[in-house]
Amino acid sequence: MFRISQYMQEVLQPTPLAPKRNPPGPVVIWNLIRRCNLTCKHCYSISADKDFAGELSTDEVYTVMDDLKRFRVPVLILSGGEPLLRPDIFDIAHRAKQMGFYVGLSSNGTLITEDNIEQIAKVGFDYVGVSLDGIGATHDKFRRKEGAFDASMHGIKLCKERGIKVGIRFTMTQDNAPELPLLLELMEREGIDKFYFSHLNYAGRGNKHRGDDVMHQTTRWAMDLLFETAWKDAQTGRHREFVTGNNDADGVYLLQWVRERFPEREAQLRAKLAQWGGNSSGVNISNIDNLGNVHPDTMWWHHNLGNVRERPFSEIWADTSEPLMAGLKATPRIVKGRCGECQYFDICGGNTRVRAWQVSGDPWQEDPACYLSDAELGIEGERERLATTAWVPIKKVSHA
Repeated sequence: MFRISQYMQEVLQPTPLAPKRNPPGPVVIWNLIRRCNLTCKHCYSISADKDFAGELSTDEVYTVMDDLKRFRVPVLILSGGEPLLRPDIFDIAHRAKQMGFYVGLSSNGTLITEDNIEQIAKVGFDYVGVSLDGIGATHDKFRRKEGAFDASMHGIKLCKERGIKVGIRFTMTQDNAPELPLLLELMEREGIDKFYFSHLNYAGRGNKHRGDDVMHQTTRWAMDLLFETAWKDAQTGRHREFVTGNNDADGVYLLQWVRERFPEREAQLRAKLAQWGGNSSGVNISNIDNLGNVHPDTMWWHHNLGNVRERPFSEIWADTSEPLMAGLKATPRIVKGRCGECQYFDICGGNTRVRAWQVSGDPWQEDPACYLSDAELGIEGERERLATTAWVPIKKVSHA
């Protein structure tokens, strides 16, 4: 995750470079259930509204939680499918909070209603994230259910009324890119705390729809908009959070943005970004799926590292005899193509390996979604990669 707001604050009020502190354990994104009441176009877990056999029982979940606590995992993100469809979700969440985990709920928001909002509030979730793909009909089309947008917004409002920190997540594709400004307006209007911008990753239904991935110029337009919005917040003392995921080239692009506007801040920010180091799949980010299989992150469901029924998570995660994990945990990672030649590799860490694998069959090839040119990356022998024609947002989309 790339924390735009945090780095904008560094541009505004620089702080000394402190010694790097690695997290005590990885963040665990836990897909407790695969069932979902929606069938979204870009779902990485390819969920459906049916029961899936073999999912971890409550007792098995608790056993894994005990191991995660001993392994010093700091954060549990309870996800799905739709986690609110799991009958024991509140028992699991209460136990996680009592054990001292930071606990997030990753939901589509449609099942947050008057019937369960008090239970949600009593858990004390540190954060509730709701996915939106646009406004109104655009969201409903992506979610393949009429009325999904209104139901999700109702859930968000219920959370806000109970003082629960809530954010929206947006995965941008060519089909919904024009919705980004409208969602930022909605965030302002509804007083939403956090905006998570996800680049399309090639996994699950996202892989099937990778032909819809936005062209690189569109990505730059979106990042410029997010940077400007976060910068205005920093200047005015607002504390909303803007973060991105699934494209660590965002850190390099921010450095370029700062170089053009605040060149005196470039060196200090570059040091901070290098300390961040970019992609941490298989290191500081992990995933457990509904069957107990462990993956380097949520986009690697096609590659199992082991199963928590057979070996504790702590053993699986530390095992570098597995080739993919050995490569992901290598410092530095050994990557090929443009990523291997990039002068800013220390910032992004080679970006997202699953996209390289999906496109080339080699997880160590260059990430095809890097949207900076060879010249911008300091790569000799210019091989321009920006689209020769670009989608440009001409006007706002009307949903009247």
